[in-house]
Amino acid sequence: MSNQPAPADHARQPLEPAAADAVRAYAAKTREEADQFAAVLEDIAENGLPSVEDCTPWEDLREAHLARLAAQRPAVA
Repeated sequence: MSNQPAPADHARQPLEPAAADAVRAYAAKTREEADQFAAVLEDIAENGLPSVEDCTPWEDLREAHLARLAAQRPAVA
């Protein structure tokens, strides 16, 4: 992103207050997730990779995620 203001001939449209709040909430959630990811990477850099016994296989993570998605979706008749 640029720190320079937008040119005058390309005026920006302000958002509705509810839309602006939604964008701010999304930015906060994204920032929180990025901070969590950065903390994991810093831990790996400091302490090395965790042992295989302490890890969850990706297949288990995938199945759990698919189950969460299926639970959110209404059943189709």
